[in-house]
Amino acid sequence: MSKNNILLSLIAVRNSFYSEVSVGITANAFNLLFHVLWFFLKHRSKPTDLTIGHLTLIHLVMLTTVGVIATDIFETQELWDGITCKAVIYSYQVMRGLSLGTTCLLSVLQAITLSPRSSCLAKFKHTSSHHSMCGFLFLRVFNLSISARFLISTVATKNRTSNSLMFVTKSCSFWPQRSLPKHTIHILGIFRDVSLLGLMAVSSGYMVTLLCRHKRQSQHLHITSLSPRASPEHRATQTILMLMSVFVLLYLLDCIVYSFSGMWLKSDPVLLCVQMLAGNGYAMVSPFVLISSEKRMITFFKSIWEESKCLIVHQ
Repeated sequence: MSKNNILLSLIAVRNSFYSEVSVGITANAFNLLFHVLWFFLKHRSKPTDLTIGHLTLIHLVMLTTVGVIATDIFETQELWDGITCKAVIYSYQVMRGLSLGTTCLLSVLQAITLSPRSSCLAKFKHTSSHHSMCGFLFLRVFNLSISARFLISTVATKNRTSNSLMFVTKSCSFWPQRSLPKHTIHILGIFRDVSLLGLMAVSSGYMVTLLCRHKRQSQHLHITSLSPRASPEHRATQTILMLMSVFVLLYLLDCIVYSFSGMWLKSDPVLLCVQMLAGNGYAMVSPFVLISSEKRMITFFKSIWEESKCLIVHQ
């Protein structure tokens, strides 16, 4: 490939990357603003509002961190020191883990909300907010711990010709780890991902079963024509299921891209950013899935706009 083609590829990937980050940050900030205002203005919240707000905040921080990493890949600037490299890479890895864990927690909470009174999950309905806070705390501690290896292995790049380093950005690299700690940490990471994805699959399957059962009962009672609109719980469940589907698809895409990319793409910024585009697709897409199904948002901002116009008129 000629230098011109490489340069064009780099520019195209850079523009795509910055576009994804900018759109994702804007959408997540808008979604977070709605949930914060809804909470502080004392409106009645849904059981999953706190978790959705938490997930949105995680994605906002995650995309902001990715934008910072991108500036060290594409832009000419002073090289970071070791502390900056450790802080940025560590924060990004923690946010990725929290994104997976919080998405799984959201799926479980919605399954509890949808469960019938006769279900064994019904007893958790009134304490779901307490359990979600405990879930947040556990996820934070676990991901802070499992990502601690990046505080040790991430170093500032001083010698670009070194063969012992795996380059991440212009400023940051990874020291290769010993076999035993490396494989142990990889096994823990795989166990985390498989466990959370399995729990997500079980809760999603349970919700699909409940929705199908409700649909059959509605058809049996001949009330479908009388109540064509789905209940708020069912609409929320359909949104969560759509979110789970998007997450799984993009997670598989990320795994495929990473499998073909080799070990941290030593010196190719184009391939590195393609991998990061796939890895951060969920953080960009998820707020649009949530916003598109959030009917309260239009009513809420419309009421705020009307109140602000009334205040201006009175002044």
